[in-house]
Amino acid sequence: MISIHAAFDGGNIEVVRAEAPGDIQLAIRKDTESDFFQWFSFRLTGARGQACVIKIMNAGQASYTRGWEGYQAVASGDRTTWRRVPTSYENGVLTIRHTPETDAVHYAYFAPYPMERHADLIARCQASGGAELLVPGTTAQGRAIEVLRFGEPGDCKPSLWVIARQHPGETMAEWFMEGFLGRLCDREDGAAAALRRGALIHAVPNMNPDGSALGNLRVNSTGTNLNREWENPSLDKSPEVFHVRAMMQTTGIDLCLDVHGDEGLPYNFIAGFEGIAEASAAQLAAMNKFRDTLAWLNPDFQTEHGYPKSAPGKGMKTTSTGYLAAYHGVVSMTLEMPFKDTANLPDPELGWSPGRAMALGRSAIEAMLAVLGDLPLPKESGSAG
Repeated sequence: MISIHAAFDGGNIEVVRAEAPGDIQLAIRKDTESDFFQWFSFRLTGARGQACVIKIMNAGQASYTRGWEGYQAVASGDRTTWRRVPTSYENGVLTIRHTPETDAVHYAYFAPYPMERHADLIARCQASGGAELLVPGTTAQGRAIEVLRFGEPGDCKPSLWVIARQHPGETMAEWFMEGFLGRLCDREDGAAAALRRGALIHAVPNMNPDGSALGNLRVNSTGTNLNREWENPSLDKSPEVFHVRAMMQTTGIDLCLDVHGDEGLPYNFIAGFEGIAEASAAQLAAMNKFRDTLAWLNPDFQTEHGYPKSAPGKGMKTTSTGYLAAYHGVVSMTLEMPFKDTANLPDPELGWSPGRAMALGRSAIEAMLAVLGDLPLPKESGSAG
């Protein structure tokens, strides 16, 4: 008997009909208190060895329909290796064709990053002896907002922040963080040791634990898009940004890398703050050096394709990148990774994958090290709004 389940951490799907393997019809549930939807994650049982045709009937009403063009879903029988499976998009329906080799198989928009794995990541960083765990506050549903701190404060040390998964369905962001933090915790890695000595580093592996657990694409449990809250966060609607932003203002911040995923573009790239009128030449130079260094270190990252640059004075100040650049003089950047495969270095079997995201996270250590001496002095800390 065929069964579809999504009642688990990060799960999202609704069953329209599932009576025969060749005609499984599903729908993606909307985000909590929001009209956003695109993330899906579910388990299929009872179809081993049978050719399944799985149709997501409401894909044409999803938030970013461009994301379905050239997209291949991921599937896993062991929840460890996620392989791309034949997927097509036509007439508003996303169709996955796959013959399961196991009694239970998981399908998802991208390889999930469960909250249990997040807890293990935090524990491993603690066990390394090089990380201090700070909890500046809790979410609307009472989950801890967790910040890992590396290095010792010093008068001449720059303060670096890396945050990820403001949009919970962008799970590649936390895979990136696992690679970044794993290397940062390695006592035998010279580049990581040099970065810990030369800077104070704060990392938030998951900015949106409520949305992650609920299986949302873009919002937290109050229906709020966190990356539009930075200019004026609310303790009621966006406590995640409220508490992290307050901590940034207390500790100081010179560089921020905000890690995301993009539904449409098949590239890894950085969206900067060129449209922020207050941005200085020194800020822009440091950002461009980081970009160029990361591209040299890891060819999965590139600088040719990305979002169109905003004209000076037209940049958004409600995002982390815009707000921090404008009000605090920070070299702030949004790193985007694809849900699809990368067009410049495709891998038909795995596509853009957890392993590749982790490798890019490891490369970020040396890119940060390269710009430590180029970071401009920040503005005086203060609140906006």
